[in-house]
Parts: sequence; structure tokens; C-alpha cells
Amino acid sequence: MDNKSSFKSDLEKEQKLALLLDTYYKENLNHYTFERVSDIAQQLAGIDVIFKNSATQQSYYLDEKAQLDYVNEDLPTFAFELCYQKNGKVKEGWLFDTAKKTDFYALVTGIYSDAPNTFTSCKITFVNRKKLIGFLKNRNIDKSVLDEYLTTYEGEQGKIELRELKAKTEGYLYFSNLNKVEKPINLILRLEFLLTNGLAKRLV
Repeated sequence: MDNKSSFKSDLEKEQKLALLLDTYYKENLNHYTFERVSDIAQQLAGIDVIFKNSATQQSYYLDEKAQLDYVNEDLPTFAFELCYQKNGKVKEGWLFDTAKKTDFYALVTGIYSDAPNTFTSCKITFVNRKKLIGFLKNRNIDKSVLDEYLTTYEGEQGKIELRELKAKTEGYLYFSNLNKVEKPINLILRLEFLLTNGLAKRLV
């Protein structure tokens, strides 16, 4: 599949998933209104949906991150992007990108397609971005520390354990230098770890 058809396929999947997500938002967020963002500049700033508290009128920017490569699977972890490559240059991943305006990530996992061309169910976990970054910093995991790991293990493939996290119950690094075109390097965190430390809440 060429890049154009792959992009079109990904876009179609995202649009189908958005229909399901909007249904869940309407059913479970009684005190909020929401609007889906179509402006490209806002999307690039990490805003897919804007939620507004009906009582306070305060707005929150939501960035939806979906495991669309793992449909009909339910992974216990999620990949937070640290960096990737584009046209041979290393680019900042979305987790520590200061240009992103994201308040919350909506981690979409356990995506099931039990009917043709339709996503029928999924799990949504809201992660408070500010809390997550603050928590990681308290664990001595910030951009500068991670950059040291990236330099040390440059060119590696697969799982790299961090001194600051328990690999089995909390998280680790994962280098995709050989199996993905963009060669992303991700911080893999267990969803249960995020939930038990008050960094996330499960919507459905």
C-alpha cells in the first residue's frame, strides 16, 4: 500500500472511530458539551475535541490517541511518543512538545469491530497531560533524562528498560528503528499504572 492510500485508509478509520467516540462522550459526559475540531492548525496543536463544562464554561482541549493498529485486541499498555523521523530528520514527539495545547489525552484501546466497516466498542481512558508530565518529572523522567537514553541506545530496536520505572508494572522505552518507517521512540506506560497513580480516569 502506498503512502497516499495508507493515509486515506487511516483517515477513514479515524472518522469511523470518531462516530463511536462521540456516542460515548454524549452518553457519559453529562456535564460537558463538546465539539469536534476540523481546523488543521488546531489539530496540529494537539486538539481533536474541545470539551466545555456546562456549569463553569471552562474549556478543555482533548487529543485522541487510538490503537488503530491493534483492532480486536486489548493491550494493557499505551505508547507515548517521544520522537520520530521525517525526511531523515528527528522530530519532537507529542508527549513533551511544548507547542501542543493538549489538556487531556483520550487513550482509545480495546477497539473492536464486530460488524463490517464499523467499530462497535472500545475503551476510553482520559489522561491529564500536566499531571502525567509532573509525575514523570518527580520520578526523574523528563526530556533531558530521556534524551540521554535516546543517545545511549541510538539505533537499537525493541524494549529498553528505564532505571526510573519498573518495566513489568509501570513502563519502559520502545525503539522502532527497524519495523516502522518513521522510526518512533515511545515511552510505553501501563494503563493500570496511570489509573492507580491518579493520572488517568476510565470513561468507558
